[in-house]
Amino acid sequence: MTATVNATHDPHLRSWVDSANSPGTDFPIQNLPLGVFRRAASGEPFRAGVAIGEQILDLRALHERGRLQPSVQALLEICCEPSLNHLMSMGQAASGALRAALSEVLREGSAAQAWLHESLVPQAQAEFALPATIGDYTDFYTSIHHASAVGKQFRPDNPLLPNYRWIPIAYHGRSSTIRVSEHDFHRPVGQRLAKGAAAPELGATQRLDFELEVGVFVGPGNAPGRAIPIKSAESHVFGLCLLNDWSARDIQGWEYQPLGPFLSKNFATTISPWIITLEALAPFRAPFSRPAEDPQPLSYLQDPAAAAHGALDIQVEVSLQTSRMRAQGANPQRLALSNFKYAYWTIAQLVAHHTINGCELRPGDLFGSGTMSGPSPTQAGSLVELTGGGQQLIAVGSSETRAFLEDGDRVVLRAWCEGAGRRRIGFGSAAATVLPVQTG
Repeated sequence: MTATVNATHDPHLRSWVDSANSPGTDFPIQNLPLGVFRRAASGEPFRAGVAIGEQILDLRALHERGRLQPSVQALLEICCEPSLNHLMSMGQAASGALRAALSEVLREGSAAQAWLHESLVPQAQAEFALPATIGDYTDFYTSIHHASAVGKQFRPDNPLLPNYRWIPIAYHGRSSTIRVSEHDFHRPVGQRLAKGAAAPELGATQRLDFELEVGVFVGPGNAPGRAIPIKSAESHVFGLCLLNDWSARDIQGWEYQPLGPFLSKNFATTISPWIITLEALAPFRAPFSRPAEDPQPLSYLQDPAAAAHGALDIQVEVSLQTSRMRAQGANPQRLALSNFKYAYWTIAQLVAHHTINGCELRPGDLFGSGTMSGPSPTQAGSLVELTGGGQQLIAVGSSETRAFLEDGDRVVLRAWCEGAGRRRIGFGSAAATVLPVQTG
């Protein structure tokens, strides 16, 4: 494993940015996630920033001050670009050096406070872009609980195919429809085969669903034809975000055999604006294991170090707010709370398997974890699980029910890490609202 606990994780560190010291903040000084932003409606160029409490430290403005060491100034110059791809390509040593320097200048008592406060932009006054130019997007299927539950609905006699315990299952998604949080989307149209019908029909999906996922951004890539060994796989990972892989279940049920999802998945994917580096998550490593009766993976997917700290203890939550709830001023209602540690495959295994055939990964490529459902019914990260395929309505708000999403529904994903003796590390949110079918 590449990221270890260091001085930047000290739970006693405080920032001169007051909101970063709030116990409930997602963005204490121990986090320092990276994103791409500009002031809302300003027409300014997008550039990199770091979340600190309720503020954003503008890294372009920090670079223009020219007060840090030359090696750090060189990294800040890269952060003036409108995406993080260049920084991602430089590996964890570069992002770690930048994070250490930012931790120093943002700490309580830093002499930089006198000149750095002018480089802060309130998050509430910012608009965000995708943090990277995403060349390729691969969505995995790493929760065995989700795979089993959904498999029972599609294949009652054979819910979990025999390859699942041997190989990380995935499909290649559409990077052009990935949007950052708060970009709404229209209900998709496609072919559906009604129960008992002899022929399909074209129409808007009636079984629109969310998927509670974690996104993984690739850092340094690999040469074409050269596999990444599992022991060095995490050095090719830049960081994590939230990801909602919106799904049209009725379209999916008709099209997914024999090649998997197509139009049922490629219409919209929502990610959170902030990337949490693997270094920031180092204190929340957890042991990784799988049931003793399950087969051990092939040698290229085995790493002894994973047993000690191959998993990440990240709580993931999905909430729903209907248009009626918004009109009434009601907050989103939690539908499920799960954890990334339930993944059947580690991040390192995903990277190693993705490249074993020589596939080239590039900086800014994105992986989805697949729906992060846990073993309990309250940990199901999709409506198709929560409602038993639409058979059991769930109550939302004061007087509404849902089997699948309706127009006007707003889905909010959140995630955080917490533990005794550690500052809470949050991911922010990934949120979007379902709009009616686009006409004309």
